[in-house]
Amino acid sequence: MTGYTRICSCLLCATMLVFTAAASFAQSSMLTRTSAQQPATKASSTDERDGQHDFDFEFGHWKIHNRRLLHPLSGSNEWVEFDGTVVAQPIWDGRANMDVFEADSSTGHLEGMTVRTYNTTSHQWSLYWATSKTGVFSLPATVGKFEGDRGEFYDQEDYNGRNILVRFIWTVTSPDAPQWEQAFSLDGGKTWETNWIINFTRVKP
Repeated sequence: MTGYTRICSCLLCATMLVFTAAASFAQSSMLTRTSAQQPATKASSTDERDGQHDFDFEFGHWKIHNRRLLHPLSGSNEWVEFDGTVVAQPIWDGRANMDVFEADSSTGHLEGMTVRTYNTTSHQWSLYWATSKTGVFSLPATVGKFEGDRGEFYDQEDYNGRNILVRFIWTVTSPDAPQWEQAFSLDGGKTWETNWIINFTRVKP
């Protein structure tokens, strides 16, 4: 294990203690929103698919191409494109993981980190994002799961004084070329505006 990996692992383990309560609350809220939209069913935990290795595809080094909407929810259609890198690694045998994002865009240098943890009871992932600019992980967690080659994750946030829903979508039709996108909704999820798309290309050893 390299020094970098040891540092990242220690950082993640310490952070998990703080995330546990937040993840439970976020997953409870997510389940409430989902149950309001779908018929109530009472399935045992054994009926749920075990998704704790859903993000195994991401482990490794990546080149990424970003398309980002500069001014979301403003009516603007001004996009910027830029390249970057992502390095992802497993924690807890894949039941948690982290990736480090780095890129240079027209708005400046970007450094970010995503930490994901898997709840074996709810069978959902909790995703936390932080940037070097703020040094703070986003709360509440963005919560969801994979169905086939598509993963959907949601949270509710304040954005420029407006309450919005946030959606992440992972599309993994190829393990060497997945796509991630982010979208915002002002009307409770009836309509969505996509504002960030990342296409990944695996860097093979």
